[in-house]
Amino acid sequence: EVQLAESGGGLVQPGGSLRLSCVHSGFAFVNYVITWFRQAPGKEREAVSGISGGDGVTYYADSVRGRFTISSDNAKNTVYLQMNALEPEDTAVYYCAASLERSASPDEYHYWGQGTQVTVSS
Repeated sequence: EVQLAESGGGLVQPGGSLRLSCVHSGFAFVNYVITWFRQAPGKEREAVSGISGGDGVTYYADSVRGRFTISSDNAKNTVYLQMNALEPEDTAVYYCAASLERSASPDEYHYWGQGTQVTVSS
């Protein structure tokens, strides 16, 4: 069965860094896009960054471009999100999700991890 599992969240000070990991199994990544979403209390879920397993094309939300970097290690079946220069506004639960289509809409994603909490605070 398809499974995704996030890890790497935690508490960090503004300006700090975290690296999130998404370990995936049960599907051929070459046929999918994996996207990181985040959801803060009282706000809608938003796409942060995505990567295509077929051609490596990446997507970044304007709010994180230049600060976050998405990458994949196919030998480890893992997608990473390196987050630098973190801001309090980045505080949210971060999820990874898989879709057969390139999309920034959470409605297009059938498979989700359980989420990992990222808190940016001094």
